[in-house]
Amino acid sequence: MVANEIVRTEVAASPLSDDELHRLDKWWRAANYLSVGQIYLMDNPLLREDLEPEHVKPRLLGHWGTTPGLNFLYAHLNRAIMQRDLDMIYIIGPGHGGPSLVAAAWLEGTYSEVYPNVTRDAVGMKRLFTQFSFPGGIPSHVAPETPGSIHEGGELGYALSHAYGAAFDNPDLIIACIVGDGEAETGPLATSWHSNKFLNPVGDGAVLPILHLNGYKIANPTLLDRIPIDELMALMRGYGHEPFLVEGDDPVTMHQQFAATLDVCLDRISEIQRDHREGRATGRPTWPMIILRSPKGWTGPEKIDSKLVEGFWRSHQVPFSDTRQNRSHLNELQKWLQSYGPEELFDSEGRPVPEIANLHPVGERRMSANPHANGGGLRRPLRMPDFRDYEVKIDRPGHTVAEATRVMGTFLRDVIKLNEESRNFRLFSPDENNSNRWQDVLEVTNRAWLAEIYDYDDHLAADGRVMEILSEHTIQGWLEGYLLTGRHGFLSTYEAFIHLVDSMFNQHAKWLKVTDDIEWRRPISSLNYLLYSHVWRKITTGSRIRIPVLLIM
Repeated sequence: MVANEIVRTEVAASPLSDDELHRLDKWWRAANYLSVGQIYLMDNPLLREDLEPEHVKPRLLGHWGTTPGLNFLYAHLNRAIMQRDLDMIYIIGPGHGGPSLVAAAWLEGTYSEVYPNVTRDAVGMKRLFTQFSFPGGIPSHVAPETPGSIHEGGELGYALSHAYGAAFDNPDLIIACIVGDGEAETGPLATSWHSNKFLNPVGDGAVLPILHLNGYKIANPTLLDRIPIDELMALMRGYGHEPFLVEGDDPVTMHQQFAATLDVCLDRISEIQRDHREGRATGRPTWPMIILRSPKGWTGPEKIDSKLVEGFWRSHQVPFSDTRQNRSHLNELQKWLQSYGPEELFDSEGRPVPEIANLHPVGERRMSANPHANGGGLRRPLRMPDFRDYEVKIDRPGHTVAEATRVMGTFLRDVIKLNEESRNFRLFSPDENNSNRWQDVLEVTNRAWLAEIYDYDDHLAADGRVMEILSEHTIQGWLEGYLLTGRHGFLSTYEAFIHLVDSMFNQHAKWLKVTDDIEWRRPISSLNYLLYSHVWRKITTGSRIRIPVLLIM
């Protein structure tokens, strides 16, 4: 079969009615308008008068280029959630597209629920715009302050590993994970495509990766956008996915094509889970994924001062930033904002018109209000054995041989056993579970593994609770995603290797620090490390001194 015959979804009959298409596009336009407003405006939010320099922020910060694509995806995922009553959260690798998720949360009403001073009207819209990337306001990234977020994206590369961590032991949850094509060039992201070899369709949820090809990073093209499409499809199939391609720039065509493709992918996910859970299928399934190719800065200015903007790297951040000094550029900004038709999107009080205001799921089905994105509220305490039962008896000094971590392994074995029913505890390690003396846990569980298994393999099974892959980035991401959605875990590795995830640790620590000051965020479980082979100090024989170190954060 020719590659393009299996990767493209032809729209024989348009899945969207004219009314559905009209409303979906209207919601997208509203989200785009709100996104541009956040980047540029501090007054005159509904353009009830011509823009003047004082209506624009004195310093412009933000990222426009990825945002319209993220808004497009959010609109379509909402349609699917409503039609199928899905339990879904949204993780975006290009977290610098912060205006998108803030706009979506405001349109869904969640933002005003957690921040009552940002009302869903003209007064609240002005506050929404002014606070964005502004002193005393909110960050430009998808930060902890953003309802529905568990992934900041301040550092690229961890979207997929966080998504799979969230999916483990969450059988009814679907994670829509947007991977930016710039992010896709990072080592951690490239490795995390292999996470599908650890996802059990019986007891875990599902991840729907969406690779967003908009072609450019800050000032360069992206690699995956500049290789032949068949080569890209082969790469995704090689990772074990079934890829579907949606590409173009005409909104009507793209809405219909993406809606059809999303329906196919969700049907495949449902079929995979049903067949495995009812015993009609075993082994590793081929999960679907989508490649969305759309212009960077889609629906923005095509050119500014005769220089290409839409579909080019100039749209990555702020397409033009001198609107207070340059009347021509101020007029371009007004024209850009008016192109979305704000008078059709918001009523006289600045509230979203009913066909937009109601075009989202209700309650906890909203991605911005999904409990899994505030996992501390779902967290259940672990059933713990009495640590005193694991005491190493010392009859007299210097005559007892014992290994602290081997004793700890028996303790963790019993933790897994006690929490077998709740299935909310896992161990994570880059192939060092046994090396660090935790092998006793294999008496009650196995290593998670969905790839091929040979007869002579040791403790590999689809439902294993020991997560091992030789990538510190991936296991750190899995554990963070697992903790952020309300569960408990432990990571074991050598001290010399943990530095590979220093920056990930810092990002997670920053997240925890910020959430401490956010009233509606519920505390999550601690991030626990066992660091072994501490310092790797050499002695005269050339051997290593192995000193275990336990860190709990």
